[in-house]
Amino acid sequence: MTKIEINKLSYEVVGAAIEVHKNLGPGLLESVYEKCLYHELTLRGFYVTKQQRVPINYKGLELNFDLRFDLLVENQIIVEIKAIEKLIPLNQAQLLTYLRLLGKSKGVLLNFNCINIFKEGQKTIVTEKYWKLKDS
Repeated sequence: MTKIEINKLSYEVVGAAIEVHKNLGPGLLESVYEKCLYHELTLRGFYVTKQQRVPINYKGLELNFDLRFDLLVENQIIVEIKAIEKLIPLNQAQLLTYLRLLGKSKGVLLNFNCINIFKEGQKTIVTEKYWKLKDS
């Protein structure tokens, strides 16, 4: 994929999150938003997987931990969902680690416990892999 395609996909993910937030509002559990966003994205025709294991390999040692990402859209964009007071740097670090462990170029961090997802409830994160993609 190109940067333009990845960016368009992340734009669609945020649009779907805005639709979920518009219909549900803030204050619910993370799992509710995850199920609804999964449903919204599949309604829009996207291939989405959820709660898949994140493999951890440390210098050849396979670590068997139950580390899972929330959603993966079109096998390209990792979506990490929160329902917390405010996003903190640790949330971004978690998503960046998932991106690196899975070899993905871009992720979207969403916090549904806010007034406006577009303004305060979303953050996109990119890895070195993103910068190596073709522009178009």
